[in-house]
Amino acid sequence: MRKHMVSAILATAAGAVFRISAIEWLFLFLAIFLVITLEMVNSALENVVDLASDYHFSMLAKNAKDMAAGAVLVVSTYAVITGLIIFVPKIIALIFGNR
Repeated sequence: MRKHMVSAILATAAGAVFRISAIEWLFLFLAIFLVITLEMVNSALENVVDLASDYHFSMLAKNAKDMAAGAVLVVSTYAVITGLIIFVPKIIALIFGNR
């Protein structure tokens, strides 16, 4: 969760530096909040599964944890793609100028 928060702060700072548009802010915040929300749901699900399985190995418990972690991975991939779409053109324009 700490890494997600650091990434969110850096992305927000980059948005301020590059003066992204209102639409870009909406997509950026959507990505940030989706990742943080799904990470919280993943953590809650892992705790419930651990409590319910009484710390004995269960394939169903493992599958539930893997699927929750997979959901975080999918939404994190969306966040990375969103960040690339927003920031790569701005970084390229900064490096090469507006030719």
